[in-house]
Parts: sequence; structure tokens; C-alpha cells
Amino acid sequence: MAHAPFDTPLDRSADGTVSGPLRAPVQMLADQSYAGHASVHDDATAASLGLVAGPIEGPTHFSQFDPLLVDRWGERWLSHGCLSAHFQTMVVEGEQVRATVSAHPDSDPEGDPMGGPDRVLVSAAKADGTPVLVGSASVGPDHPPTALAPRLERARSEPPQRLHVIDLLHVGMTGPGDETVAVTFDDDFGELYPFSLARKLERITEPSPWYLPDAETPWGGPVVPIEMLSVLTNSASKHSGFAARQPSIGLFIDLEVRLLGQPVLVGHEYRVDREIVAMGESRRTESYWTRTVLTDVADDVACAEVLLHQGVFKDSYPGYPTDA
Repeated sequence: MAHAPFDTPLDRSADGTVSGPLRAPVQMLADQSYAGHASVHDDATAASLGLVAGPIEGPTHFSQFDPLLVDRWGERWLSHGCLSAHFQTMVVEGEQVRATVSAHPDSDPEGDPMGGPDRVLVSAAKADGTPVLVGSASVGPDHPPTALAPRLERARSEPPQRLHVIDLLHVGMTGPGDETVAVTFDDDFGELYPFSLARKLERITEPSPWYLPDAETPWGGPVVPIEMLSVLTNSASKHSGFAARQPSIGLFIDLEVRLLGQPVLVGHEYRVDREIVAMGESRRTESYWTRTVLTDVADDVACAEVLLHQGVFKDSYPGYPTDA
């Protein structure tokens, strides 16, 4: 089993660029809620912020890259892959998105039309060419610098001077250390993610037999899709103490998912260890970067690391200072 059995048709260009087909991702967070109110994925809430409709969650687009990267690196992608992306434009249900993998300009092109053995550029765009995300992908264990590395470094070197919505958070803040998450097919992930893994798999853009019950994989059981790792690290985040002042509406800005030698598997329990590693601010948002590690409780081996840069809309917080 050198490759996971994705049936996705791929389009290959003469320069080695590989693209997938246009897909129409499904909105699954319309009923998301936290702190007693709806999220940005609710149409009415999105409209109050000047958005056309409730956007599809950014990590949903990560699945469209899996067939392209398994095609390049085989099953190594599912155990040692790292996908690092900056979200540029929100996608609403009904819009189509295409994923593309191309040569990384800093890689050694000798003998490899994609520009190097272990690193490529990734991008996704709507059918009309509007960019959705840009980033990098690599395979480890020794990963080259990722697309988010300079963005994180810039945030660390330019900390915000005044914060009003996330002012109770600080760099170095950690979770309680006793958070765990168990992955099953049928249990909902809670109010932040009001669906089960089984329901997600019915609507995922790139299905695979390796995700299903009784799957035969090199790791002895069904694999949790990479797009779901941010769900696992955030589904219980309300217990972590990492909270913005309320009422306020959040969004994802950047996301990096890194596998550390094996996939996250259905039927396993994972400890969740999180730390705030940077803070940020822009014209419309206050934001913070969290690095979270998933460790298999059974053998105490870390399996995945998720770097999430999330923000809150300043306009969503009542009374936000107009001179800030």
C-alpha cells in the first residue's frame, strides 16, 4: 500500500504543477455556538460584520490537498506531512475551490520538476481565480521552513501595544494539562463543532477508504483526516482558559498542521497540550497564535502539532474604543 486510495482526478502541467478538480465544500458550522452566541459561520452574524454569508471553515480546504500530496509522497504524507497556510478569502457554500501544488522557489530543482524532494508550494483558488489560501507543504521528519514561519516570527518581534478583547491572554500561557479528546465515528464534537466524524466523512471533499471503519492501513486502523486535526485541538478549547472577552466573534487567519511520525487514529484518546506563542493586531482584528500538541495517551507519543493563528473582529465587541 504505497499510496492511499484517493480516486481524485489530477491535472498535471509540463512544469510539474499538479491541480485537483473544482470542489464545492459544504458548510457544516452554521449551528456553531460559543459563549452563548452564534459564530461567524452563521449567516446573520456574518452579515453583521459585512460578509456576504457565513463562511466555510478554512481547514475544510486542507482535504483537497491530500490526494495531491499523497500522489507526490505516498503514505509518508499521512504520517510525516506538514501543511502550512495563510487564509486569504472566505468561501461560502455553493462556491467551488481548486487546490494546486507547485514548485517551491527556494528548493533545489536538480532532478525534480517540482523543485525539491521535501517541500512544495500550495494554493487554492475559487473558480473565478480569487485566491483562497497560500502556503507550503513538506514531509519530515526534518521539515524545511514553512510558509507560516516568517509570519509567526514577525508577530513575535512586533507585539501589539494595546489589546481590548484578548487582553487577558499572554504569550507563554498554557492549558491546564489534563485536556483529552477521544476520536470516535458517532459522537459529536460539541457546540463548537456540531457534527460527528461519520457525518463529516459523508460530506468531505476527498473521501478515502482509509478513513472508514475497518479500514486496513499501515497503522492498523482508520486515519483521522488532516482537516480534522484543528477540530480535535479546538473542540474542547473552552476548558483551556484561552478566551476572548465576550460577546465577540472569532475567525481563523493562519493554520499549520504537522504530523510527527504517525497519523491521528480513530479509536484512540489524545492528550491536548497548548501554549500561546505570539499575539497580534491588525486594522480589523486582535489575534493570538496557539501551538497545540496531540499525544496518544496509550503510549505517550506525540502524534501531531497544530499551529493556529486566530483572531476576533474588533467590530464585534460592543464599545470597542474608536481610537484604538
